[in-house]
Amino acid sequence: MRLAVADQVEAGIDIITDGEQTRRHFVTSFIDGLDGVDFEHRTTVKIRQRYDAAVPRVVGDVSRSHPIYVEDARHLRTLTDQPLKYQLPGPMTMVDTLADEHYRDRETLAMAFAEILNNEARELVAAGIDVIQFDEPAFNVYMDDVAAWGMTALERAAADLDAKTAVHICYGYGITANIEWKHGLGEQWRQYESTFPLIAASSIDQVSLELANSHVPIELVGLLEGKEVMAGVIDVATDHIETPDEVAATIRRAMEYVAPEHLFPCTNCGMVPLSSDVSRAKLAALGAGAAIVRAELSTTG
Repeated sequence: MRLAVADQVEAGIDIITDGEQTRRHFVTSFIDGLDGVDFEHRTTVKIRQRYDAAVPRVVGDVSRSHPIYVEDARHLRTLTDQPLKYQLPGPMTMVDTLADEHYRDRETLAMAFAEILNNEARELVAAGIDVIQFDEPAFNVYMDDVAAWGMTALERAAADLDAKTAVHICYGYGITANIEWKHGLGEQWRQYESTFPLIAASSIDQVSLELANSHVPIELVGLLEGKEVMAGVIDVATDHIETPDEVAATIRRAMEYVAPEHLFPCTNCGMVPLSSDVSRAKLAALGAGAAIVRAELSTTG
């Protein structure tokens, strides 16, 4: 974790995370700490309607008998004075990453997870975390469910936190199943078109989205009026290392729809499939590209 923080600071990143260094997976590492879930006898399900995976089974009422990431967050707080962000899986994505053999109702299970997540998030904030982000890639797949119950579950998870709240909605890590799925989405990726208005009307403060090398029509960002936008300006599905000028160009495109004070450049998603050297170089490009635009704004402003 110390090295992950050092890499971010050296790259000029302003809001620091732990790099998820204590996790095996962005969803199941959290679920692993809960009661009512059987990890020993897994079963195979299709995740995000894309690929089969061996997942844990919900076999009883889910509950959280102890904090999951709070000690890690306390340690992270000792490593830097910069603002900190911590990621938690979103309720809908949690439901979609296991086999429910107990509730047998996705909405009911999602609301149970939302209560658990809210309790964890409160303790993370007390440990010194400034931004709580809920990762919801499932929002780009089950758009009808997002409207029916997904947003309600997300807002319950984020309720009454003394911190900024964020939701991350992307098109997945740079793994083969996700890349192939994106190739089949056509010339325009318009999944955000149905979810962004719902988020714009919600209590969530920030939205993290995918822009770099994507087919997302840039004007969809305008649907998030009133929200802070974490714009993905680094492509995590390729080893190509963006130049600072390329990053700056993507930031400028986003600024056509988002005021600079509400814009936070970031990566499209996590960089776990990439090598450490490539990841560090991409972080450096992110920091340098943001610095270019920041200097332009200071000159013109």
